[in-house]
Amino acid sequence: MSGIDTDKQPSYILALETSCDETSAAVIKNGREVLSSVISSQIETHKAFGGVVPEVASRKHVEKITLILEQAIQEAGISLNDLSAIAVTEGPGLVGALLVGVVAAKTLAMALDKPLIGTHHIAGHIYANRLVQEIEYPAMALVVSGGHTELVYMKAEGQFQVIGRTRDDAVGEAYDKVARAIGFPYPGGPHVDRLAIEADEVVELPRSWLEPDSYDFSFSGLKSAVLNVVNQSKMRGETVNAAAIARGFQESVVEVLVEKAIRAMKEYGARQLLLCGGVAANKGLRTALTARCEQENVSLLIPPLTYCTDNAAMIGAAAYLKWERGQFTPLDMKAEPSMSLEEWSVRE
Repeated sequence: MSGIDTDKQPSYILALETSCDETSAAVIKNGREVLSSVISSQIETHKAFGGVVPEVASRKHVEKITLILEQAIQEAGISLNDLSAIAVTEGPGLVGALLVGVVAAKTLAMALDKPLIGTHHIAGHIYANRLVQEIEYPAMALVVSGGHTELVYMKAEGQFQVIGRTRDDAVGEAYDKVARAIGFPYPGGPHVDRLAIEADEVVELPRSWLEPDSYDFSFSGLKSAVLNVVNQSKMRGETVNAAAIARGFQESVVEVLVEKAIRAMKEYGARQLLLCGGVAANKGLRTALTARCEQENVSLLIPPLTYCTDNAAMIGAAAYLKWERGQFTPLDMKAEPSMSLEEWSVRE
C-alpha cells in the first residue's frame, strides 16, 4: 500500500460537514478516536418553513463555520499546526451548503499547507460505524436518511458497490411527509416513530417489494396510501387515528428494509451488516433489525445516536481511508451535489 507511514506518528484530521442543515467540525485521531465533535443544528430555524430551505441553510453555515471550527480545535486540545489533513464533505448535498464547508476547508488547507481530502457524505455515514467497532469485510451497509435509501456492498475496505437504491422518495423524506399528513411538524420522523411504538391499533398498509430479485426501494405508493386513509377519515367526519396510521406506515417501511437487507447479506456472503444514516436513530427500525439479525445469526453494527445524524466525526473517519493511502484532493476541488459513492472508492 502506498501513501503515509501511519506507524511513526498519529494523524489528526480536522473534518467539516455542511451538506444540509448541520454545521459540524471534528478532530479525529488515527481515523477512529474522536477528540472533538461539535454540531450546530438548524432544526429550529427550518421548522417554521416545514423543511430545509437551501438558501437559509447556506447563510446559517456561513454564520457558524468559524466558531464551530475554533471550538473543535480547542476541545481537541491540539493546535492547527498539529493537524495532518483537512477533510470536508465534497458531496452529495445542497450545493450552497456544501460550498461553505468546501471553501473553509480549502482555505485552511492552503493556509496551513496541509493535504485536503474531499469526502463522500454517505461514505461518512457508513464509516461512522468504525468509530465504535472495526468493520468485518465483506460487509453490507443499509443507508437510511432524509435524502438516501441504499444498500451498499463493500467487498473490502473503502470499496463501494450500490446494489439497491430508492426509485422515488428517500425513507426519511417519506417519514416527514407522512408526519405532515397526520399533523406533526418538521422534522416528522421522530414523531412517527414515537407514535408507532405507543400505538395499540394499526392501519394495515401495503408493502412495496418491487420485482422479486430487486434490492431497490419505493415509498411513494406507501405515502399515497397514507394520504388516502387520512382523506377518507376526514370525508367521513372521523377523527384521524394518527397513532394507528404511524404504526402501519412504520411496520411497512421497516419490514421491507429489514427483509431486503437480510436477503442481500445472504446473496452477497457479507460478514457484517451496517446500519447508517439519520433514520438509523429510528427505534422501531433498530429494534426490528437487531431482532432479525439475532434470529439469522448476523453480525450487526449500529452507531450511537450521536453519529447517526449528520456530523463531522464520520467524515473524518471516512477521510482516513484516503489519508492512509496518500490519496489527496486537489485544491481546485468543487462541491459535487450529485457525487457518486462508487467513484469515491479508494484506489488500491
